[in-house]
Amino acid sequence: MDDSSAQRPGTRWQQVVARLDAYERLLRLDKPIGTLLLLWPTLTALWLASGGRPTWTWIIVMVVGTLLMRSAGCAMNDWADRAFDGHVTRTAQRPLVTGEVAPNEALALAATLAVLAFILVWLGTNPAAMLWSVPALLVAIAYPFFKRFFALPQAFLGIAFSFGIPLAYATAQGSVPAVAWLLLVVNLFWVIAYDTEYAMVDREDDRRIGIRTSALTFGRFDVNAVALCYVAHLAGMAWIGVMLNRGAFYHAGIVVAAGFAAYHIVLIRNREPAQCFRAFLNNHWLGFSIFVGVVLDFVSRSAWPRV
Repeated sequence: MDDSSAQRPGTRWQQVVARLDAYERLLRLDKPIGTLLLLWPTLTALWLASGGRPTWTWIIVMVVGTLLMRSAGCAMNDWADRAFDGHVTRTAQRPLVTGEVAPNEALALAATLAVLAFILVWLGTNPAAMLWSVPALLVAIAYPFFKRFFALPQAFLGIAFSFGIPLAYATAQGSVPAVAWLLLVVNLFWVIAYDTEYAMVDREDDRRIGIRTSALTFGRFDVNAVALCYVAHLAGMAWIGVMLNRGAFYHAGIVVAAGFAAYHIVLIRNREPAQCFRAFLNNHWLGFSIFVGVVLDFVSRSAWPRV
């Protein structure tokens, strides 16, 4: 018996495992930070829109839909940036750059995940949410190309990373009121803050290859700009809390989030790439703090109603 043929099943299995690993990295399933940064403002909006009583169906749709759309966006982003990523130290080993995944595979994966997300919205929400999912998809597709010409692509990314807010309101209320758009604008500042920290990691590579980022646009004022964006986000969330007559737990969550924001400014003050990346990753806790504050605020009012 030919020894090589005896090894083929194992070789085929190794190839399957390697391909699945490449897909996992393409879709960033090994790096959940992007999903979490999308998820916390979406769930915060869902709790606010539903008066603290979201259904399990809505929660599942928002959580799974966020994961699917974030993964689809990553595949689309890597497809659009495949000619640039090889020149950036942090992205040089991405599957499209190394050839582990073909460009048409990335597009097929992105399309499949987007369709699955749309089916999920169709099955678990209402016509209004389905309608708003279309511009959400279009914004996600357009974002990678804004880095070619737009001086502040993080602002456009903010729209993509905040579109779960109107979707949550459309799901819970059947329409998108003004407060949902206010939440979206306020969340934009947070996205600009943490994605500028992310862009500070790749500043020199991006400058060399001609990619536009907020870190380059803000220049020597980058740390100040991040700080101002944090202030705008947190002040905006506090203002919305006053408008909606939220209580102490809501505002306590914002205070905790402000502590994380201050910590991030300390981390990035010297612009060291590793510390800037650490600050970016830690933003998950900022968003989580606000979400927990909102949940506890509704729970406390349900348990101890005002007289």
